[in-house]
Amino acid sequence: MLNRFFQLPQHGTTVGRELQAGLTTFAAMAYILAVNPAILANTGMDKGALVTVTALSAAVATAIMALLTNYPIALAPGMGINAFFTFTIVLGKGVPWSEALGMVFVNGAVFLALSVTGVREKIIAAIPHALKIAVTCGIGLFIAFIGLKNGGVIVANPATFVSHGDFASGPVALCLAGIALTAVLIAYRVPGAIVISIAVVTLAGLLVPAGKGAMVTALPASLVALPASPEPVFLKLTFQFLTNSNALLLALPLILTLLLVDMFDNIGTLIGVTKRAGFLRPDGTLPKAGRALVADSLATLLSALFGTSTVVSYIESASGVEAGGRTGLTGLTTAALMLLALFFTPLILIVPAAATAPALVIVGVFMMQSVTEIEMSDFKVATPAVLTLLAIPLTFSIAEGIGLGLIMTAILALALGEPKKLTPLGYGIAAIFFLQFFHLWPFRA
Repeated sequence: MLNRFFQLPQHGTTVGRELQAGLTTFAAMAYILAVNPAILANTGMDKGALVTVTALSAAVATAIMALLTNYPIALAPGMGINAFFTFTIVLGKGVPWSEALGMVFVNGAVFLALSVTGVREKIIAAIPHALKIAVTCGIGLFIAFIGLKNGGVIVANPATFVSHGDFASGPVALCLAGIALTAVLIAYRVPGAIVISIAVVTLAGLLVPAGKGAMVTALPASLVALPASPEPVFLKLTFQFLTNSNALLLALPLILTLLLVDMFDNIGTLIGVTKRAGFLRPDGTLPKAGRALVADSLATLLSALFGTSTVVSYIESASGVEAGGRTGLTGLTTAALMLLALFFTPLILIVPAAATAPALVIVGVFMMQSVTEIEMSDFKVATPAVLTLLAIPLTFSIAEGIGLGLIMTAILALALGEPKKLTPLGYGIAAIFFLQFFHLWPFRA
């Protein structure tokens, strides 16, 4: 039944491989169960309820994506967007968190309208193929950078922005060992290499000191616990900003900023993961792109109803793809594990960053391999591509990386008398990014 429904033979995969890939994706993104509540709790929202709705929204949205598209893409509350929700909208602008959830819902409604009418699909088609490859590689660098940062291999430095961490410290040394172990296992083509590495490093962390008498991996107080009630945040969104002209003027730029970041982060992730999975056609188009974008839009609406910031497609889905995931069965496995995690949260949360960071680094290496498809000998192609590739990790934003690449593509096309190198919609998007980057966009938060 599973073979027929998910077309496993046609995708060259098996039930076992899909389940393993789903576990890999879950292991790579399980951190969101702790991180998202920690960020959103700054708004005054109930932290226990946030843990529950983070898992529920991720599970439901991932299941919708799996059933609508049969793609191995997982979704969860987005990092970056949750910080914008908390520190800009609520704490920065003084908007109550219930009103902020209302803004997320309106953003999702606009998102869905653009998806159903095919506008979002046209936006994807407006991005040149070389730039799509650059987005894939840029996300790869981004994932690897996040992994090295989470593992303490890279740290902040006031003089050089970034520097290396203390390689002799327990967590960093364990992370570096995890990277080496994962690389060796993959080189030997060991099935489930990433999951095996995460498990080995987590267990090793019980014996490796992290400093101040603590170990890298801490034993949980209990193995299971009942999930907290979502009631404090569930269906608590309000829309008073729609009935007050002054509040609406404040809300409009915030909603449009949410829409812009949401749209391009989702598009970037969708391109990156599906390219690595082999779904992207040679001409750069994506089969079932419309369905994938509708699934993203529904996820945004559901996130507001559940009581969390915007749910988006996760770049960590690439780890499941590298583990062999090719269908929606991978996503459904991840969704089921998200629900199961509600009862095993204490156990899930003991997995240290030193164990998940190596997985992100190795996935980044895999995604960077696509760089050979960019025609680097053609300067007109290489310049926007390299700018995109570098900007995504260095600005810590997929959206801004795409924006800089599109602006450079437009400038080169017009300056060299080759205006048809970019579609009219592509020029329009580049213009919006240009106006926003230089504070000329009238709807800026």
